Amino acid sequence: MADATGHLPRHPSRILKAARWSMQGLQAAWMHESSFRLEVYLFVVLAPMGWWLGQTPVERVLLIGSMLLVLSVELLNSAVEAVIERYGPEFHELAGRAKDMGSAAVFVMMVNVLLVWGALLLPRIL
Repeated sequence: MADATGHLPRHPSRILKAARWSMQGLQAAWMHESSFRLEVYLFVVLAPMGWWLGQTPVERVLLIGSMLLVLSVELLNSAVEAVIERYGPEFHELAGRAKDMGSAAVFVMMVNVLLVWGALLLPRIL
């Protein structure tokens, strides 16, 4: 949503409000989305491993950042699903397509995690 005051810099209180709304979104995702909780659990386990296995700062960012992208896309997918559910449970082809595309976006990001982790770690194993 556009700022009511145009493109002026935000006041610190507005930044704090935005941070509070972001925390509310994370809390809602945690409470209502089992996929998000599972991905957070995986992140909690794999992020320290990524930090330990990454040999350079760039490798660490790639290993951990790829998982953060999965969480971000999952949040967006959950937001799309919530908006669709807001309009009712009846089937609509476009609503189904939107949900499937959101799910596919999460899947693509998970494949990205596998590619990043594989590209960085498999050469060390082989």
